[in-house]
Amino acid sequence: MDELLGLLRIRVKRGVNLAVRDVRSSDPYVVVKMGKQKLKTRVINKDVNPEWNEDLTLSVMDPSVPIKMTVYDHDTFSKDDKMGDAEFDIRPYVEALKQDSEDIPRGTTISRVQPCRTNCLSEESAIKWIDGKVVQNLCLRLRNVECGELEIELNWIDLPGSKGV
Repeated sequence: MDELLGLLRIRVKRGVNLAVRDVRSSDPYVVVKMGKQKLKTRVINKDVNPEWNEDLTLSVMDPSVPIKMTVYDHDTFSKDDKMGDAEFDIRPYVEALKQDSEDIPRGTTISRVQPCRTNCLSEESAIKWIDGKVVQNLCLRLRNVECGELEIELNWIDLPGSKGV
């Protein structure tokens, strides 16, 4: 599937109760990977509850490819420390995009994704119709670390000439 379906804008909102990797705090940033694409947020110094509110945009060709988010602690004189990772599936979101949502009232929940062993959700995630767009907010529990969550929001961007969902 080499045809571009569209763009997925991931708003990396914030980290909650991230692990301490320096003396009393951490300098976190997030790396987002989907297939061969790799993007990262800016570093927030000395904060285990950082607020990035940063938009990262991925080209989506195959919605079955999971998105992996890894949090790192930036270190000046040594290799950056891992602070956990999370993976999520965008297929439920892409399925919601396919629905005819023209006459749906603002704020209507189109679909819900439950936390389970195969995803990193820490709570139920609603896919909603907001201001003419399908939006999904996710709270992801970080794996391979003692604590921490990431809050993100998904938005879809249709491109002229792209295949579309």
